[in-house]
Amino acid sequence: MGWRVVLRGFLPLCLRRLACLTTNNYMGARIRPVRTDLTVTCRYPLWTTHPVRTLHLCPNLCAGHNKWSKVKNIKGPKDAARSRMFMKFGMMIRIAVKEGRSSNPEFNLALANVVEQCRGKNMPKASIEAAIKGAEKSKAGTQHMYEARGPGGCMLLIDMLTDNNTRSHQELKHLLNKHGAALCDGVRHNFSRKGVVVAQGQGVSSERALELAIEAGAEDVQETEDEDDKSLLQFVCDMTELKKVRTSLEELGVRTVSASLEFVSHKPTQLPQAQLEAALSLIEALSDCLDVVRVWDNIQAHD
Repeated sequence: MGWRVVLRGFLPLCLRRLACLTTNNYMGARIRPVRTDLTVTCRYPLWTTHPVRTLHLCPNLCAGHNKWSKVKNIKGPKDAARSRMFMKFGMMIRIAVKEGRSSNPEFNLALANVVEQCRGKNMPKASIEAAIKGAEKSKAGTQHMYEARGPGGCMLLIDMLTDNNTRSHQELKHLLNKHGAALCDGVRHNFSRKGVVVAQGQGVSSERALELAIEAGAEDVQETEDEDDKSLLQFVCDMTELKKVRTSLEELGVRTVSASLEFVSHKPTQLPQAQLEAALSLIEALSDCLDVVRVWDNIQAHD
């Protein structure tokens, strides 16, 4: 009989302790169950020594933003474009190593120019070194320069590197036809191979840019913008004067971004707004193609 009395007094005490000690874990938060029996007084409150964080699960109390939507719609496309850009630089490194027959930038001017462009675009050093080491062991590909006419009669030079000529040619024709363009011969005669030194143009007026071009020995200077809408200056010079012009600009206090050999048009084409948008859409589609290394054009916006 005495044992039963002790048990009856012991069970309510155990239940009260259990009500206070029972906790659940949800996404790292300790959640205390809601007590429905308000008549029971807990003698051993757990939260006096272990704080419990309240978690609101009601939709009306959720935060007013969606982090994943920002990652998906903003950061995702930027990362994809950055990855494609690095892949293009990898292909350009392969071309430079194959043509220069050297994986040492000190003895391969073309490779040195590509590496400088990679650094200007913040390509990781480890990725650059891996691309150089893998260039000589990579599968042999073929490089082609395609000529095309786009919307409004604009001219395009499309540099491609591929290991499947048939596939790349068909894909290129499909993209051109889809955007109202077609392959055409004779376009290359409207472009000249030049050296182009790209420098930061913030705070530099047009008059000062022209003075810098004359002092550095450049033939021309053009204003442009990068993908972040930052002002850039392109100093155009003869291929053999590329290194000299860059060194002169650095001595004049100009911070250069890159130096490379480019195709510069000597017959620019002005396009009205509608055809300009169509041409830019075509160039964007071509740039997204993995086999396309670079696209040059002679497009000039209509004033």
